[in-house]
Order: sequence, then structure tokens, then C-alpha cells
Amino acid sequence: MTELVEGQKAPDFTLESTAGPITLSALLEQADKGVIVYFYPKASTPGCTTQACDFRDNLNSLLGAGYTVVGVSADSMEALERFAQKQSLNFPLATDPSKEMLTAWGVWGEKKNYGKIFQGIKRSTIVIGKDGVIVLAKYNVKATGHVARLRKELGIDQ
Repeated sequence: MTELVEGQKAPDFTLESTAGPITLSALLEQADKGVIVYFYPKASTPGCTTQACDFRDNLNSLLGAGYTVVGVSADSMEALERFAQKQSLNFPLATDPSKEMLTAWGVWGEKKNYGKIFQGIKRSTIVIGKDGVIVLAKYNVKATGHVARLRKELGIDQ
């Protein structure tokens, strides 16, 4: 698994989402400044709920700064719809059950949890500029406080 790096062109994707089919190219066309794609291991788990609600609560300021947000996991569409509804999420959640996009973006691979090694999604966030080039690539991020750190790095909060 190769992680994406800043300055690299982001691979396009087409995924089913809670807002219908989405592509990176279409999201970039609609965004003023860029797209924030965040990856989370499993809907409705404590860390993923914290992270999703953090994006939900900060969405207006992210949109105001010109960024669109989409969350991606390998969960079923039914699980994503339940999660989005229960948490009143105001941005699309996309599913990649084949793990093709997750692998291409460097977020699917070996993880260690409580000493056990397994395959899974590394909690990560990639910010793609309007031109399709990665401006920020953060892997293995912490769920708590992540959006505040992201806002600072993007210059939204000084």
C-alpha cells in the first residue's frame, strides 16, 4: 500500500454514496477551493462517530472556506444511511466495498490494534485542491480534534 503525497495528482473515483453516485472530478467542479476526503474504519463506532460529528459541526465553516467534504468507508450503503440519519450528517458518505479506491488512496492495509495485526482502513484525510492536486495528506489521524487541526493547517483558523 502506497500512501498518497502532497503535490501528487489525486486518483479519480466513482463511488455510491448517501447522495447518489459521486466522482472526485464532479466534486472538484462544484467546490470553490477543493475537496476534503476523509476515511474512517466503521460507521457507528465511537471514534468514527466522533470524527463524523466533528465534520458535521464544522461543515459550514469548511464550505465557507471553499471545501466540500465526503467520508469514505467500506461499510454497506444501509449502514451508511443509518449512520448518516442517526447522526444528522450533512455531507455524503461513500462506500467502497471492493476496497479498490481505498487501496489506490493508500488507506487500506495492515493495521495494529491491541497487538493484533489485521487488514483495515487507516483513519486518514486527504485534501485535494481545485486542480486535482493533493494539498494535504494525513494518515493515521486521531478522531478527536482532527477537524480543528485540519482547519488550522488549511489556514481557515489562524
